[in-house]
Amino acid sequence: MSLALPYWRLAGLYFWYFAFVGAFSPFFALYLQALGRSAWEIGALLGAMQLVRIGAANFWAWRADRDGRRERILVHSLVLGTLAWAAVFPAQGFLALAATLSLFAFLTGGVVPLAEAVTLAHLGAAAERYGRIRLWGSVGFIVAVTAVGLALDRLPVASLLWIVLATLAGTLGHARALPPTAPPRAARGDSVLPLLAKPEIALFLAACFLMSVGHGALYAFYSIHLAGHGYSRGVIGAMWTIGVVAEIVAFLAMPRLMRRFGAGPILAASFATAVVRFLAIGWLVGSPAALVFAQLLHGTTFGTYHAAALAVVGHWFRGPSATRGQALYLSISFGAGGMAGGLASGALWETAGPGWTFTVSAAAAALALLAFAGQAKLYGARAGST
Repeated sequence: MSLALPYWRLAGLYFWYFAFVGAFSPFFALYLQALGRSAWEIGALLGAMQLVRIGAANFWAWRADRDGRRERILVHSLVLGTLAWAAVFPAQGFLALAATLSLFAFLTGGVVPLAEAVTLAHLGAAAERYGRIRLWGSVGFIVAVTAVGLALDRLPVASLLWIVLATLAGTLGHARALPPTAPPRAARGDSVLPLLAKPEIALFLAACFLMSVGHGALYAFYSIHLAGHGYSRGVIGAMWTIGVVAEIVAFLAMPRLMRRFGAGPILAASFATAVVRFLAIGWLVGSPAALVFAQLLHGTTFGTYHAAALAVVGHWFRGPSATRGQALYLSISFGAGGMAGGLASGALWETAGPGWTFTVSAAAAALALLAFAGQAKLYGARAGST
């Protein structure tokens, strides 16, 4: 890597932000359950956060591309988001939680696209090395999910709020340490929307949307699913850790996989693997071995999937549209798809049961594969060297 690359500062940013994700995503549903919120309310609250992130990611990306100072806007959003998290502490009722969590989601909704754009700007033509930086986010997730899982076996679940606050402070500290990148050309008259008319881009984004719909039940109810079958919070944390270890291995392997196969075949394999994974989680929860197997598949359903998707996005959205391209991908997939998946799983969980809820997740991944299949060879040709 170039000596000019602020490797450890970027790595620290990813570490702390995904430590926040590792504390929040697996365990916040348990906190909401402890407050007496129903499955539908939990799905609605988490889905609403994803809905807000759709607009937030694009707003912060537009601000960054217009202003040209991505690092400064990243710091501002984290300062405001950390302050907003303090408002979650006293929130108890459904409406209060919806308001505070939505505000928090809006203020932090641009962190990932801003961080991705800053990282890719530092990497330049060496974008295949992205995984070597991003893997530190996976390490942060592992540390957080393992430590928090063990801690919550001994501490009240409300202590999660303080843990999340600490991870946000760590993220902010590393964001403030980032050196500025060269600002992109002013983008006032540019629009990324005309690119959506291209069939390969539209189908790619549709497939990413469906992939995130499939993950809705995983992120909202996986921990509740395991807790309902007698698994301790420490074991739940260990299961999440297994998945992220597999994710790290996938990130390390991505440069070689991209050179050999290209982005298209990797994405197609990720969609197919997700079908198997969700069915195993839904119907084989009583078997620890099956759950371990399903979590190992996370290396494909997230690690190789996300890195390959970013390569495709980085190929199509460059220069002044880079941050907005990342935001468009994240808002359509993790934003709109995550919202739809969270709401659907919340509606199904108590009526159809966990098995059928995860079967719907598998069906969404299968539809993603069908939407993408006709374009896989094209993606390999265009993005394989990115």
